[in-house]
Amino acid sequence: MRIGRTVPPAAAPLGWADLWHGVGGALGPAAAIRALEADLRSEFGVRDVFTVSSGTAALTLALVALRSLSPRRDVVLPAFTCFSVPAAVIAAGLRPVLCDIDQATFDFDPERLAQTLNGGTLCVVAHHLFGMPAAIDRIRAACRPHGAFVVEDAAQAMGVEIGGRRLGTLGDVGIYSLGRGKNITCGSGGIVVTNDERIGGALARRHARLLPPSPLDQLAECVRIVMMAIFIRPSLYWIPAALPWLGLGRTIFPKQVRLRRLAGMQAGLLRNWRRRLAESNRVRAATASYFSRRLAIAPTGASHPFLRLPIVTANTQEKSRVCRLAEKRGLGVSVGYPTPINEIPEIRSAFVGQRFPSARRVADHLLTLPTHHWLSEHDKEAIADLCRDLHAA
Repeated sequence: MRIGRTVPPAAAPLGWADLWHGVGGALGPAAAIRALEADLRSEFGVRDVFTVSSGTAALTLALVALRSLSPRRDVVLPAFTCFSVPAAVIAAGLRPVLCDIDQATFDFDPERLAQTLNGGTLCVVAHHLFGMPAAIDRIRAACRPHGAFVVEDAAQAMGVEIGGRRLGTLGDVGIYSLGRGKNITCGSGGIVVTNDERIGGALARRHARLLPPSPLDQLAECVRIVMMAIFIRPSLYWIPAALPWLGLGRTIFPKQVRLRRLAGMQAGLLRNWRRRLAESNRVRAATASYFSRRLAIAPTGASHPFLRLPIVTANTQEKSRVCRLAEKRGLGVSVGYPTPINEIPEIRSAFVGQRFPSARRVADHLLTLPTHHWLSEHDKEAIADLCRDLHAA
């Protein structure tokens, strides 16, 4: 167990002033949520915005809405992605269909995607993993002949632009996450956006049926948020990191997805979300640029605001060595997701006999470097020194 300064692998800024605004949101929840959703519509230039209890809930709601518009039931997703993505597909009563990835971009392998799509495909979930942009235009072109929707998973890319276009607004429907380690946070929460009138109507009908969180749930979330605001600091993070029952750093497949509306308190916490998001992404881009210069192994677009900076190592020995030393020194370097989707124990029976070699290789070789605002200059130097001898795959 490490005692002393420990950098969290992922973190988002949340100040005491934000907590005060959260109190205001709790006292006037309806007004706080209306104001937040109006701000989001204006900022992202979208027709409809719906706020819910988590990023996974946002994706589930989007998929449930699409399900109501089509008899199709297959949802194509990358074979290497966040475990919450297939959980949302299953929670929506749909069938996950996996497609292998491009090892360099974590996006779909274009040839494999073309072979995977068919007349039973309801939609494709395209992710911007770690903030790396997926080729949405290419994915939409592949989906068009099959009449499949494109769901843009921008949970890890809120506020990121490519060519002046906001990620999350390029597909038929998009989602963002407001979880603890995302670009900005209110503890937990999710956002669904769309410019499609028909999809917007389906979302509105289902969102209207969602319950707000109970007073007990709101109280528990309030306690978690205050604890996070205190213990996310590197001087104190070693304390929760030393408590195994908290499960920090572990990737867990959510067996149940709770669909609830966003709480007023959480909407209040996001009162200054524009400023916080801009500052968060500015810091992340600068940190990614620093690591790119020092290591010369960062992905293309090194000044991009990566949520975490991904590096695919040449072998598992290098990965294990860096992870071991980083944990010992409290540097916040972490692995990505431990397995491809088809090897998640809870759902692997659905993919018997299927193999996704690129996803498997990425799972075996991926490291991610922290990019958030809690890194000091000394932390960045120490991480770069630790990783400088890595050889990219």
